[in-house]
Amino acid sequence: MKASIISLLTIALLAQACREPASDYGHLREGDLLFQDLDCGPMCDAIETVTEGVDGKDFSHCAMVVERNDSLFAIEAIGSGVQLTPIEKFYRRSGDTLEVKNITVGRVKAEYTYLIPQAMRFATQQVGQPYDDPFLLNNGRWYCSELLYESFKSANGGEDFFELFPMTFKDPGTNEFFPAWTDYYAELGDSIPEGEPGLNPGSISRSERIEIIE
Repeated sequence: MKASIISLLTIALLAQACREPASDYGHLREGDLLFQDLDCGPMCDAIETVTEGVDGKDFSHCAMVVERNDSLFAIEAIGSGVQLTPIEKFYRRSGDTLEVKNITVGRVKAEYTYLIPQAMRFATQQVGQPYDDPFLLNNGRWYCSELLYESFKSANGGEDFFELFPMTFKDPGTNEFFPAWTDYYAELGDSIPEGEPGLNPGSISRSERIEIIE
């Protein structure tokens, strides 16, 4: 199951590679938060079903903007682990072009901008760390929204900046676990962490501490 998810992501990335990417990223600033619908199949569908993004949008992934050598990157936990992805590649992944804008951009409100430098330092220190396959906090591994959560928590003196919620892996229509999650955790050999604290791209996008700029 895990291998098939990675394959789906790879196919999706390759499918977008030949499209003309959006070329103007001048509106982005370091510390901006990027919310993305990966369209990776049943797993992403399950994530989007149990969490609503800002303005009712569907998000299955998120990242933060950082600058290195005068170039913008998205620092993200995806695939095998935490990595820096050129911003053009990140946008191309969603099929963004000069005319089509699929990425939603959030920015921490002005009173919190002082947290951004430390949040970025913390996040970049995690580059190369493994992906958090079981989606559990405090296990030395990272999933996308966990990386943002811990980065801003570090910057906020160890106090939560984004809110945690009990995680659910159940279909709200049936109150049964999504088959995709059942298969996924069976392959990991772990139990589904239903009710454990966590967060997701949708909940971060709705935070009262950020504003949506695009």
